[in-house]
Formats: sequence, C-alpha cells, structure tokens
Amino acid sequence: MLTAPSSVRSPVRSSAGRRWTALAVLMLPVLLVAVDNTVLSFALPMISEALAPSGTQLLWIVDIYPLVLAGLLVSMGSLGDRLGRRRLLLVGATGFTVISAVAAFSTDASHLIAARALMGFFGAMLMPATLSLIRNIFTDPLERRTAIAVWAAGFSGGAALGPIVGGFLLAHFSWGSVFLLAVPVMLPLLVLAPIVVPESKDPAPGPVDPLSVLLSLATMAPLVFAIKSFAAEGPTTVGLAAALVAVLAGIGFVRRQLRRPVPMLDVTLFTRPVFAGAVTANLLSVFSLVGFLYFVSQHLQLVSGRTPLQAGFVLLPGLLVTIVAGLLVVRVVRRVAPWIVVTAALSLNAVAFTLVAATGSWGSDATLLLAFVLLGAGVGAGETISNDLILSAVPAEKAGAASAISETAYETGSVLGTAVLGSLLNAAYRAHVELPGGLTGAQRAAAGETLGGATSVAGSLPADASAALLSSAQHAFDSGVVITAGIGAALMVIAAIVASRTLRAAA
Repeated sequence: MLTAPSSVRSPVRSSAGRRWTALAVLMLPVLLVAVDNTVLSFALPMISEALAPSGTQLLWIVDIYPLVLAGLLVSMGSLGDRLGRRRLLLVGATGFTVISAVAAFSTDASHLIAARALMGFFGAMLMPATLSLIRNIFTDPLERRTAIAVWAAGFSGGAALGPIVGGFLLAHFSWGSVFLLAVPVMLPLLVLAPIVVPESKDPAPGPVDPLSVLLSLATMAPLVFAIKSFAAEGPTTVGLAAALVAVLAGIGFVRRQLRRPVPMLDVTLFTRPVFAGAVTANLLSVFSLVGFLYFVSQHLQLVSGRTPLQAGFVLLPGLLVTIVAGLLVVRVVRRVAPWIVVTAALSLNAVAFTLVAATGSWGSDATLLLAFVLLGAGVGAGETISNDLILSAVPAEKAGAASAISETAYETGSVLGTAVLGSLLNAAYRAHVELPGGLTGAQRAAAGETLGGATSVAGSLPADASAALLSSAQHAFDSGVVITAGIGAALMVIAAIVASRTLRAAA
C-alpha cells in the first residue's frame, strides 16, 4: 500500500523537475536577447573610437538588430507553428551564435550593421518559441503564471543586466567581447534543449504569408527611418515619404490580416481594451528602459569619466530592483488590482525621467542611480503584469498570437526607445555643440556628430583646444539629455493615463 502512492508521486516530481529545468534552459535565449538590447549602449564609446561611425551609423548599429527582430517575430512565430517551435529555436540559436562571433570582428561600421541585422534575423527565431513552449510545458495555471513571471523578469532584468555585463567585459576586453558573449550562453541551450525541452507544433497552423511579412517590414523600417530623419533634419521630403510608406504598408498589413481566414497576426485582438492597453504598457515600459540606458551609459562614461565597469556598477541597484520588482509583483497583484499596479509602475517611470530632466547637467551620478532605481521598479512591475494581462485577456486558442504580439511590443519598444530618444539627443547635441577652430573636415564631422566622436577628436588636440571641445560637447550632450528626459516623462504620464482607463476591466 505504501509503494503505490510513491510510484504515482515519483513521476510527478520528475515531471515537475523536468518542467523547471526546461524553463531554465529557455531563459538562456531570453536573457541573451534582452542583454543584447542594452549591452551595446556601454560599448558605443569604444565602437565610436574604433570604427569611427557617423551619428546615423551609430544609431543604426543599435537600431537595426531590434528593428529586424520586431519585423520578423510574428512571421517566425508562424513558421515555428508549422515546423516545430523547438526546431526553430535550435536553428535560431545556431545562427545567432555564429553571426555574433562574426560581429565581434567587424572592421568597419557597415560590416557591424550588417552583422547586427543578421543577428536580428536569427534572434526572431528564438523569441516566439520561448513563450509558446513555456505555455505548452506548464499546463497548471498557477505554475504557468509563475513561469511567465520568471520569463518577464528575465526580459526586464536582462535588459538592465546589460550595462553590468558590458561594463565588466569592456573593462577587460575589446568591444567585440559584448558579441562573443553569445557563444558561452547559447552552447548550453544547443546541448540541453533537445534533451529537456519537448517539441510542440500547432496541429492546424496557418500558412506562412510572404506578403504579410513584407508589409510588416515595410511598416517598421520606414517608420524608424522617418523618426531618425525628423529628429536630425526636420520634416524633409525623404522623411515624409518614409512616413507615408510606413502608414500605407501598415494599413495594407491590417487589411490583409482581416481578409485572410487564418491571419499571420490576429489584429482583432486589439479591439479588446485590456489587451490593447497591456500591449501599450508593455511597449512603453521597454521604451523607457532602453531610451534611459542609451543616454545614461554615455553620460557616465563620457561626461563623468567612469570606466565601463564603474558605470555598470552605478546602475547595479536599479538592476536588482528590476528583478525583485518583477518577481514580487506576482504577490502584490493578488491584493491590488492589475490596472493600479501597471498605472503606478508607469508613473514611477515618469518620476525617474522627471528627476533627470529637472537636474540636468547639475545632477550627480547619485541622482542617475536613484532615477534608475525608480525606473527599474516601474519596468520590472509593469513588464510582468502587462505580459500576464496580454495572455489572460484572450481566449486560449489565441494564446500564440498574443505571445507574438507581446514579444513584438517588447522589441518595438526597444527600437523606438533608441530611435526616438536617441535621435532627439543627437539632434540636440549637433545644435548646441561649439567646435574650436583649426579642426580638419574629418575632425569637425566626427566631433559635431556625437559625444563619442568629440571625445576621440579631443584626444588628438592641444590641451587648450581639447578642454574647450570636451566642455562644449559635454554641455551639448547634457542639454540633449534634459530635452529627451522631459519627453520621456511626458510619454510615461500619457501611458499611465491610458493604462488606468483601459485595464480596469482586468481588476
């Protein structure tokens, strides 16, 4: 009589252990992709000196990866439904690892941009598979919610971990080390995933629609280009044309999805207020995090004069708060309505940006540390609950589409965080920097484009001219930080208002 219950319970324990082991393996690509979105920010000064990119190239080095990733997530999710999610995960992991190693040895900015684009292509194979596999592995609702909380914490915590990892690597190795990081992280996935992660497919998948893929890319790429163009040059003919293409392609994409019997992306999900509000909160939380890290990482190194590792440790408290907030909010939401939690989280983001905007160049690194702690708490809580709301706001049969949209919102937020705030920051820098006389044409171009370029040029000038250039460049950069932080604060206030009105039905 004693052996029978034991024989029943043993497989349950083994199965539970296997499920959580599978989650640990699936967190490897989540952490890597999230880290990769922000680790590059700390390498930008070294890349600026080594490859001498223009301001536009520097933004594309950051933007092209999440841009391609966001544009292909939905289509790769559909491909995973057809071919097998684990299979696509392994193909993506192999390609991502190889191309990351190639990126580490790029000889100029164009090569690095091309490598980053390919990383985005293979990265798009990784992300849709992770959440879909988690939903299939964890059938118990309580276990699944905890697993999704860990997944969301991995996203937000990984993004915040980027500066720490980047700071450590750049203190000991060249800038290429931030790309070689993929090799030791992905190798365990390639070995363990076939063993502990079960394969899953959609039993009745819709066909891959090449035209829908093209329309989604034709929406995202011109949109980001238009944002960059407007920030750098104002409303030009080329920028307006790009914006028009993005709008027309977006309309065409939506109309095609509505007409198809099995759409690549079920756009009718956005008619649900809770779903649309949660996606918006998801996107803007990541927008705030990536946009903040874009300018704070450069300020700490190029204005405060810290090493990459020292700059990373300034942000360490914010990293810890991001992870802890993402995990603890699962308990908080049992007592507090989800819409209140998300609204409060977005409001914390607004306070963080306001703190930076109010102090400007007079603020200390301690102010930036405090601002990032507040931002980390907001992003950690907001990301976890918004992802949970996205999945719970739709029927079970729509879970795959909801997962793809959730991941697309994350990557779109990464694109726009850098594209919008980064472009505005660069525009403000160019408008305010004063270049000393006696510079060559190449020196004027480099110093007038970015703070990293000015720092590099200053190293080759006489002491007086170097000091004058650095002072002007640093003040121009900080003036741009004040502007972008103010815009970030305003956007977070708007997002909090939207969340408070759309998410109440989830209470």
